[in-house]
This record gives sequence, structure tokens and C-alpha cells, in this order.
Amino acid sequence: MTDAVQNMGRSPVTLPETKAFANVKVLWVRHWNDRLFSFAVERPASFRFRSGEFVMIGLPGDGDGAKPIMRAYSIASPHYAEELEFLSIKVEDGPLTSKLQLIEPGDEVYMGRKPTGTLVTDALVGGKRLFFFSTGTGLAPFLSLARDPDVYSMFDQVILVHSVRQVSDLAYHDELQARLAEDPLVSDEAQQQFHYIPTVTREPFRTTGRIGDLIESAALFGDPVQGAKKLDPETDRIMLCGSMAMIRETAAMLDSIGFEEGSNAKAGTYVIERAFVD
Repeated sequence: MTDAVQNMGRSPVTLPETKAFANVKVLWVRHWNDRLFSFAVERPASFRFRSGEFVMIGLPGDGDGAKPIMRAYSIASPHYAEELEFLSIKVEDGPLTSKLQLIEPGDEVYMGRKPTGTLVTDALVGGKRLFFFSTGTGLAPFLSLARDPDVYSMFDQVILVHSVRQVSDLAYHDELQARLAEDPLVSDEAQQQFHYIPTVTREPFRTTGRIGDLIESAALFGDPVQGAKKLDPETDRIMLCGSMAMIRETAAMLDSIGFEEGSNAKAGTYVIERAFVD
């Protein structure tokens, strides 16, 4: 990547090996602003996952004998990708992200050996429209799902809504459509079926307002989105990932109009990722 951080100032950092986690090498790092960054690591040959799942990522703890500091990160790459990509916030005094934001290509990080999660197509019954509702770094699993051919075979339309506070928080905004257009597995389908709706809540932008406001006002359902001007549990399917406030508010609204939460054990009409919030 042209704007990746170049590892020129120091030697790559290697980590002690552990039984619980794999050591994976960082391939590139991209800083979107002072609050967000993306990075990719090498994919172990034995690592398998479903698009939309998450895995634990971390670094050693402080002090001798300290356990690694691990956090759940959604995989932003589709299940067939050769590298594993992640999107992270930066927290200045965060136990993990204060250190993770300093990684450079060639460094090692720890990664869990077993992915999991509920933001997968297996947890949804089929439908006509699939809505991805995300805030902040909750965008990550939907970057994975938007490049999965199975998604386009299950649904007529795939609508990604990404809500952030400031325009600079719209990670991937300028390259999302290009990524899909260049993807050999989904480019044709995405051109016809995929719609991207970024919205900003605290700065002027072409679309403003929180996700709940866009649903309530029906602004979400304008061109190019086709079909009913409201959410319909008969035909629409929803995935939620992001802030706890957005998830709670939207899930309560969905429950009130007849949607049913799905899981890996029983498919439903909407799913949330309960493991973490951004």
C-alpha cells in the first residue's frame, strides 16, 4: 500500500511463542487519522474462518510472567483472502491499543487460533435485502461480508450503512467501491447489488444523522435502495456491529416490529455481535 507505514527506523519486533496464540507477522499498517488505523497480518496456512467472524489479537503484557493482552477484532478480509486485515481504534492509555497502534511491518503480534462470531450468513434466514448497520470500527466485519460471493447469492440487495461522528472517521470511504470493483469473485454482483451509505453525525456531509434517524425518516430507503420505504421482517435481514448504544437502540426497534434475533444455533432475521463494541 502506498501509504503504509514503512519499517525503516528499527528492527522488527519478535514475540515469545505461546501455546495459546499464534505469532503472526504484520504486513502493512495504515493510519486513517488520530483515532483509527488498519493493519494486516500473514494468514497461517491452517487458519479457517467464515466471513464476518472475529479473532483475538494482542501483544505481551507488561512485566515478567504477565499474560498477553488480547482483544476481539473482527476480520475485515473475506474468508478466501491470503492476508488477514483488521480495523482498530486508538486509545492513548488503552492497555492494548496504546501499543498496537505503534506496530510496523515486520513486527509480530499474537492471534488466537480459533475464530468465532454471530455476524455470519449461517445465522440469518434468506431474504431480499441485507442491511449492514455499523458505527465506528463496527465496519470491519461488513468489509469481509461485502466481498463474500455467498452474500450476493442469498440477497438481491446488500446495503452497508456506516455511521461516524466526523468525516475523517469514514475509514475505507474513498476505496470501498474500488475494492469491490476489482474483486475477481464479486465485482459483477457488487456493481448491481451493493449500496454504500456513509453518514456523519457531527460534521456537514451529504448524509447526516444517526442510523435510527435515517430509518425513522425513511431517508435510508431512497435511491439507489429499492423496495419498501421501511424495514420489513418478511424480506429484510439486518446485521448490527458497533457501539453498544446503537446496537441496543436498533435491536429494540427491530424486536418491536417483528424481527427475531438469530444465532449460530438458530437462524433469525437479524444478528448482533455480542462479543464487543467499538
